[in-house]
Amino acid sequence: MTRSDGQFFEVTPRSLLEIAELTSASLAAGFPTELVLVGVATLDRAGASELSFLDNSAYRKALQNTRAGACFVSAADAHLVPSGTVALVVGHPYGAFAKAAMALYPEAAFPSPVFGRSGIFPGATVHAEARLESGISLDPGVVIGPGVEIGEGSTIGANTVIGPYVRIGRHCHIASNVTIIHSLIGNDVIIHSGVSLGQDGFGFAIGREGHSKVPQIGRVIVQDKVELGAQVTIDRGGVRDTIIGEGSKIDNMVHVAHNVVIGRHCLIAAQTGIAGSTEIGDFCVIGGQVGFNGHIKIGRGTQIAGGSSVIGDLPPGSKVGGYPAKPIKEWFREVAVLGRLAQTSRGNTKASSASERKDGTELDDE
Repeated sequence: MTRSDGQFFEVTPRSLLEIAELTSASLAAGFPTELVLVGVATLDRAGASELSFLDNSAYRKALQNTRAGACFVSAADAHLVPSGTVALVVGHPYGAFAKAAMALYPEAAFPSPVFGRSGIFPGATVHAEARLESGISLDPGVVIGPGVEIGEGSTIGANTVIGPYVRIGRHCHIASNVTIIHSLIGNDVIIHSGVSLGQDGFGFAIGREGHSKVPQIGRVIVQDKVELGAQVTIDRGGVRDTIIGEGSKIDNMVHVAHNVVIGRHCLIAAQTGIAGSTEIGDFCVIGGQVGFNGHIKIGRGTQIAGGSSVIGDLPPGSKVGGYPAKPIKEWFREVAVLGRLAQTSRGNTKASSASERKDGTELDDE
């Protein structure tokens, strides 16, 4: 591995052939077998030993002028690759680029411990009744409570607290200043800085003389290969578990309330709020700042535009947006109509003002 001055991530150089084999990319005859790639960059910035990609037709001119050593392109765009750049022809250029970048920068995919990949470093506190498998890294300030179980190869960053009887699977990467209580975490889970898992759900019995707290006795269950962005908050269930399905990815500053169930392989963008007991099906895509009402069901494969408010159930495969959310084409039509009405209103106002000036009926401001 090598690291350039001012760069935070070490790069593992890869030959062009290695990259092609990893991504199942096609190479034209006579490609330079000696080419070694030592980084990635955008089309306009890439140099002779760097890798780039084209996944958006808006950047075709940049492709024609690129100086990249190699570039992932579709078959339809391969003819645009300049003579000094090797075309790596694939069906999905951005997906191939993601695989290649992972091979070049293996440590950039998850939060790394400050002090090292393996070992319990001075300043970490581990309860005698905790069970830790081999190859674990605990940074200074980590607190591991009684009955905790942590799997092989997992890393935990500085000042993170793992509460009693929490279970964390193998090869998980947990960043600094994370709090995990009343939770079960699967394998290969990534948790970024500031995440809080398993605290009380917002449960109260409302009354005229005050609001009575309802004990929250459920858990948070995070299945395998989930990624949680910085400052994500997931409340434990009230009388059932809060569940994050396998492979789902949740962006920064998302709140998941008690009893929520999120399906497998969902994508949820930043600042989304999901109210209690909502159920979201598999493979849903949710834009930023979406708000969900409680006790609703979102069907598998639904797509929700950013900034929307979802107040009722949505069938599988829905595409919605707006406030409140409605079918996306209907929302677009309404926005277009409102725009035309506003433009007409402005035109009428200007015409009225001109008429008043002509008739001499305009009031004198002086």
